[in-house]
Amino acid sequence: MTEITLYNTAIRAKEVLKPLDATNVRMYVCGPTVYDRAHIGNARPVIIFDVLFRLLRHVYGENAVTYVRNFTDVDDKINARAAESGRSIGDITAETTQWFLDDMGAVGALEPTQMPRATAYIPQMVAMIETLVADGFAYEKEGHVLFRVRKYEDYGKLSGRSVDDMIAGARVEVAPYKEDPMDFVMWKPSDAATPGWDSPWGRGRPGWHIECSAMAEDLLGSEFDIHGGGNDLTFPHHENEIAQSKCAGHGFANIWMHNEMLQVEGKKMSKSLGNFFTVR
Repeated sequence: MTEITLYNTAIRAKEVLKPLDATNVRMYVCGPTVYDRAHIGNARPVIIFDVLFRLLRHVYGENAVTYVRNFTDVDDKINARAAESGRSIGDITAETTQWFLDDMGAVGALEPTQMPRATAYIPQMVAMIETLVADGFAYEKEGHVLFRVRKYEDYGKLSGRSVDDMIAGARVEVAPYKEDPMDFVMWKPSDAATPGWDSPWGRGRPGWHIECSAMAEDLLGSEFDIHGGGNDLTFPHHENEIAQSKCAGHGFANIWMHNEMLQVEGKKMSKSLGNFFTVR
């Protein structure tokens, strides 16, 4: 069989892909937050991991690859868009999700095997958070549940940073409910105008990082082959995913792959900088 060699961010080197199960090669790629049109920088990981998906299907068989790419449909950017437009959150996410699918179809990408929406996996997120609280890796304060970063010894290994260095030069949110500035939010309270779900810590909504840990575990199992995304996600998103999942007792991903950013005049293309061109 053809041997596939991939660059693994986690070890800073190329390694031969050795699937856990050659009849079901499993890959998770972080998908979009759906609140606006996708720009061509958003299309870059779609196209890159589509090429890998096709290669895996070619080598292992069309029905031997499970590719999961999520939609983040609960997020403060979506809430803000709803507030400013007067439209419901559900309407906005339904419309922008379809825009994304249409645009990625237009550039020729195959649809992944599974495309879970974060809001459909709230119970799985709550269950994972409960496990982490019970085992002392997370704590509740003022309706927030936070992960204790210093409890996970390998934190920073993926991105090649030490916790103290991260604090010194960091953009970390200092908040009165944090035991440590580096601790990150897994659950936060919701007010009447914000989407929320019942939980052991009150009505609230998940933080960004927990959703991918919960969905990957539910759809691909405790351990899987490849986790992908843009290199802007290496820290903090993927670093936090690893910490949560490992501390919840999961092996998680074996190979971590990251694509570079699309540049516009030397700067990353992003909605916040306004230097983007939509796929459409």
